[in-house]
Amino acid sequence: MKVVKKCIEFALFLLTCIGIVGSGCHRTTSPHPRNLAEPTWTTYNTSNSGLASDIVWTIAIDAMDNKWFGTEGFGVSGFARNTWATYNTSNSGLPSNYVLSIVIDAAGHKWFGTYTGGVCKFDGRNWTTYDPSNSGLAGDVVPSIAIDATGDMWFAVRGAGVSRFDGTNWTTYNKSNSGLAGNYLMDIAVDKSGNLWFGTSNGGVSKFDGTNWTTFSTGNSGLAGNAVLSIAFDASGGKLFGTHYGVSRFDDTNWTTYNSSNSGLANNNVYSIVVDASGNEWFATAAGVSKFDGTNWITYNASNSGLAGDNVRAIAIDSEGNKWFAAINVGVSKLHE
Repeated sequence: MKVVKKCIEFALFLLTCIGIVGSGCHRTTSPHPRNLAEPTWTTYNTSNSGLASDIVWTIAIDAMDNKWFGTEGFGVSGFARNTWATYNTSNSGLPSNYVLSIVIDAAGHKWFGTYTGGVCKFDGRNWTTYDPSNSGLAGDVVPSIAIDATGDMWFAVRGAGVSRFDGTNWTTYNKSNSGLAGNYLMDIAVDKSGNLWFGTSNGGVSKFDGTNWTTFSTGNSGLAGNAVLSIAFDASGGKLFGTHYGVSRFDDTNWTTYNSSNSGLANNNVYSIVVDASGNEWFATAAGVSKFDGTNWITYNASNSGLAGDNVRAIAIDSEGNKWFAAINVGVSKLHE
């Protein structure tokens, strides 16, 4: 594997994360809320912060509560203690400025899935890129990444299925050599039992337990649509699948679908799902963010809240319970409830 150049500027940013501020970082001071008992919103964009682009596709939050934003065409922006730094193909070993997915492993290493650049790992000192020319990665467009219970990496590869990497060996699963329902994957998630779930663009969702494959589609289950854009799990083990036709919940026996006609879901296109510490479910849609507590629905949009835009593509929750929403063309909004 080739190890790409060290990034001095990135190292300065990491020092910032532990309280030493690098001189080249953009500093932003968030407004202090007047009443902490009331929900407050803060939006970060290219005009008021060091965020590199107003188009953010993915958000990850590391163990130190630092935020990482994958942008379209401008690399990765990191945000730590009100200090910003951006890493791109010019100032780091990042192989592409189009960052589609980010995960952080148990050692704190950042993995960036890119458009046309494969996957890049940053270990705090070195950058390492994996692509079809130097590894067993099946393609160079990686829209989703997951880490299983053993620490193996799973990379969704556009048009080629999923590539698994155990640190040494590579294995690719696709529609031809496995029970995977399709080669175009939208999301990957690992449940508490260690099963992997693969949302496909047109074949439903496939489950892999390490030996056996099971696919759920509109033809054999209560899944609302065969394009599965997002996957999450609730505290009871229920599976949540975001589709173009709403959200389908599966409890291993029964299916329930929530859509804009039969519930308070803001829109049927559900791009991201997270479940907070209280069990509330948050759905990023094309018409804002909907929250469901099991009984009641609340929707936040640009008209009724401080959410900067309605076309929300990513959600993350930090250690303080703040929700971070990436909306297309408007940057990132933070909700403090």
